Amino acid sequence: MASCWWRWRRGCSWRPAARSPGPGSLGRAGLSGLRAAAAAAASRAQMSYFNLVKSLTSAFPNMYSISRFHHVTPAVCCCSRTRSGEKYTDPFNLGWRDLKGLYEDIRKELFISTTELKDMCEYYFDGKGKAFRPIIVVLMARACNIHHNNSRNVQASQRAIALIAEMIHTASLVHDDVIDDASSRRGKHTVNKIWGEKKAVLAGDLILSAASIALARIGNTTVVSILTQVIEDLVRGEFLQLGSKENENERFAHYLEKTFKKTASLIANSCKAVSVLGCPDPVVHEIAYQYGKNVGLAFQLIDDVLDFTSCSDRMGKPTSADLKLGLATGPVLFACQQFPEMNAMIMRRFSSPGDVDRARQYVLQVRGFQKEERQQQSDGVQQTTYLAQRYCREAVREISKLRPSPERDALIQLSEIVLTRDK
Repeated sequence: MASCWWRWRRGCSWRPAARSPGPGSLGRAGLSGLRAAAAAAASRAQMSYFNLVKSLTSAFPNMYSISRFHHVTPAVCCCSRTRSGEKYTDPFNLGWRDLKGLYEDIRKELFISTTELKDMCEYYFDGKGKAFRPIIVVLMARACNIHHNNSRNVQASQRAIALIAEMIHTASLVHDDVIDDASSRRGKHTVNKIWGEKKAVLAGDLILSAASIALARIGNTTVVSILTQVIEDLVRGEFLQLGSKENENERFAHYLEKTFKKTASLIANSCKAVSVLGCPDPVVHEIAYQYGKNVGLAFQLIDDVLDFTSCSDRMGKPTSADLKLGLATGPVLFACQQFPEMNAMIMRRFSSPGDVDRARQYVLQVRGFQKEERQQQSDGVQQTTYLAQRYCREAVREISKLRPSPERDALIQLSEIVLTRDK
């Protein structure tokens, strides 16, 4: 389904330049007429995005500071070396040094005598995932420790935050699958489909309670307060997802707030928690929080793009799932700028026969062309990706304030991985 543009975007890594080139700099750089024309086309394609952002920032001046992501075209280049000049190391390989035995330790936290309940709680902790959130947490812990006193060790309490973050995330997945009546997750049947909805809810509750016990054991009241905020945000985010807004600008702000609470809050607050444990400086705490928030928002925006452009086999869950749940995500909201007729479908949550297919066609602009002709994607996919790039640019800007280290550079590379992932 992916267009030629999408394959190009996935094939490149992205790193923000120190400053965005002005309109006149294109000629000075000696770009060919073809590339200049492409840049102009990209600029025109983003006009509806700029108009929406302008109205959003005037109506919601404190809403995530979206205006800072204004940019003519995305800065794209391939890089193989970190900013500190050291040879690039895979962030996942670097992070796993501190996460050996991660899932075994989680299963120990879930010590349960009842066999069925034990099997349910351990179902998603099979060690087959990339552990994206724990990786970010331990890399942030090392980066903050090095910045503070050049310590190369991760404290036991900081590693515990990585476990707790994964447990909270997994508990939220179990509960989400019940709410959404989902049938597959990570390429296999969901807990609710195997054991039933009632037992799945209880399993999610038990994982959450085990995470809370592990959190209390750390014994730091500030960290407890930070991570309990995550649980509140998850609940509030789910309620936001159940509602919608009639006003177009309010609808997009609603979507971003929901995205923060359901996805980015856990990453942001987990990063902040390990920075509190490793460094007394509030400035560092804010850097860690802002990095996690922006990477988390970008991660979910790309996830929403992949719901349209990837296939079920790669995603491990059905695509177009959000439309089927009645949810208008970034690609839909941006595409709605081009196709106002989508407003009625959004308001009725794609509940009428044919709504899901029509909305998907609007987002992807699927036309009755010959098979050999490529499909064209609407601005919805591109502009959602551009917005994710801007969030990653902000994440890189924040984390670059820390002292250079392999872990800091790995966090920069993770922002590229967020943008180029295909599942």
